[in-house]
Amino acid sequence: MLVWHRRRNNLFFRRGSQGDPEHIRKVRDGEDALASTPDARADRNSWLAPTRKALVRAAVLRQFRPVMAANRKLGCLSIFLFVALCASLFFNLVLIVAAFERVGGIREAEPIPRFREILLQRGARGTTDKIAVITMRGLISSSLPGTVSDSMVDDMRAALEQARDDSRVKAIVLEVDSPGGEVTASDAIYSALVKVRARKPVVVYMDSLAASGGYYVSCGGKFLMANETTITGSIGVIIQTLNYEQLFNKLGLASVVFKSGKFKDMLNGARPITPEERELVQSFIMKTYDKFLGIVAKERNLPAELLRNTIADGRILSGKDAFEHKLIDGLGELDDAFGKAKELGNAPDAKVVKYGPPFSLSRFFRIFGQADSRIELTLPKQLVPQLESGRAYFLPSYYAP
Repeated sequence: MLVWHRRRNNLFFRRGSQGDPEHIRKVRDGEDALASTPDARADRNSWLAPTRKALVRAAVLRQFRPVMAANRKLGCLSIFLFVALCASLFFNLVLIVAAFERVGGIREAEPIPRFREILLQRGARGTTDKIAVITMRGLISSSLPGTVSDSMVDDMRAALEQARDDSRVKAIVLEVDSPGGEVTASDAIYSALVKVRARKPVVVYMDSLAASGGYYVSCGGKFLMANETTITGSIGVIIQTLNYEQLFNKLGLASVVFKSGKFKDMLNGARPITPEERELVQSFIMKTYDKFLGIVAKERNLPAELLRNTIADGRILSGKDAFEHKLIDGLGELDDAFGKAKELGNAPDAKVVKYGPPFSLSRFFRIFGQADSRIELTLPKQLVPQLESGRAYFLPSYYAP
């Protein structure tokens, strides 16, 4: 039964048969004789002990609950700091290994990763056929770094090989937006494109600009398409150098050269070029031009002499003019090039995917492991030549200063 204890001001349950209100009143007022006897007190203490322990435990828990919560938060923070420390040690270990490889010259050959496929157009449900879109933008040069390999030329080769070896790729669209570039680099990409064309149809779409070396590469396609406003043509070769002899004279400087032969410094800008040197350089230019001209004549089935005496004099052409002179096969937009590729590849329901650079963790770490001690000074484009001295280019003349 429920009993009121006046000294502790608490309610508690007491064992016994007394359960009436009158008995409760007597116990509360001290009138119950049994409640004041030693046996009654001993009996009451025996069943009050668990209750007291529970009350003490609750009071202790209430006192230490804030401390326990703080300890719990401290434990989570410790775990977080431990994980962060382990991650930091791992990253530092990777950087140290990369640094040792660079200093010691230890570098294992890495397989070229596959390009990531980005969906441009969905195909029919259930089809596995694909049209691969490969993009070539900017200056064509073997000195420009690539996204998956050492140079953009190697990137183009790798992308073409991936599309060639993929049995689900039925045709390739090469999107060109380039003013041209180095002779050798342009020829390397053209040769790779011809090899791929032997196994799968290649449609070349010329975007805003596909001039000189850009058109040289485009000749490797099976079907050439451009927009009416595309700038193309500029069939020719250019080499440039600077002559700073008069500037040296004003500054009181002189160039001292030791050479094994008379032509070894024939593009030295500190002195005038001799007639023999001019003839030699011009001969090299014309031989390279003849190769360019021969490729255009063969791929477009046009007489070389007709080209030489008409449009192959370095002039630029619009896409419409190029179509009229049979330098391309059709006019249209990029979607038209996709449709032509599906037609040539006999895959009308194929999806269209674009090759993009893959994510490579090793390349990410390699960036931090490389050190470059060079100091570069960047000047406005109007003050420096845009072409490297001594290199042969398939480029329009406006790229020279």
